Amino acid sequence: MTRLTTPKSEATRGRILAAGLRVFRERGFEQATMREIAAAAGMAVGAAYYYFDSKDALVMAFYEQAQEEMAPELDRILTRSRTLEQRLRGIIGLKLDYFAPNRALVGALSAHIDPVHPLSPFSAATTQIRERDIAFFARAVSESRVHLPPSILPYLPRLLWLYQMGLMLFWVYDRSPKQTLSALLFDKTLRMMLLVLKLARLPLLKPLYRPAGELLKAIYTEVR
Repeated sequence: MTRLTTPKSEATRGRILAAGLRVFRERGFEQATMREIAAAAGMAVGAAYYYFDSKDALVMAFYEQAQEEMAPELDRILTRSRTLEQRLRGIIGLKLDYFAPNRALVGALSAHIDPVHPLSPFSAATTQIRERDIAFFARAVSESRVHLPPSILPYLPRLLWLYQMGLMLFWVYDRSPKQTLSALLFDKTLRMMLLVLKLARLPLLKPLYRPAGELLKAIYTEVR
């Protein structure tokens, strides 16, 4: 059904989304109900369903809102940075800071990582969100002038996106004070990865270029 978008309807939609996130934080994603979310937003449950037909729809709106709100700062990070390390620290650091207030919700949603689930970051339903996010990594690679064999370089943004997702998965389950282990993991693995990228330029590693490129091509062809 096509709905007319007006400032009032957008404000109502935003109010329901804010209420949904609040209820998710307090009750947990699985336990929360649309009735509770409607009550928190101060409206009838039918009115809430008019804007969001399910809790999944609320989460998708949360994903989209997060991307829209972070985009300007991501652009500034990429513009003012000079190295790949600065850009990656900025991109991933911003994500961790942004999602910190909803860390428990992100952790609950990580249970739906199977690509068949629409809320999975690897699902067909989240393709547009995923591709926009990968585009920031592609820009980081391009503007940092990373030198890698042409059989491997096109896949680097996607590999960096996967690296980010792995870090975030560790972060949501990290019980160390203020997630200090996550910060340590981020710092050390990023340094190691950047070293690997530098070493990849060595002529000694040329025999690995072709099989590595073939493997990446096979994996991403299959995924798509």
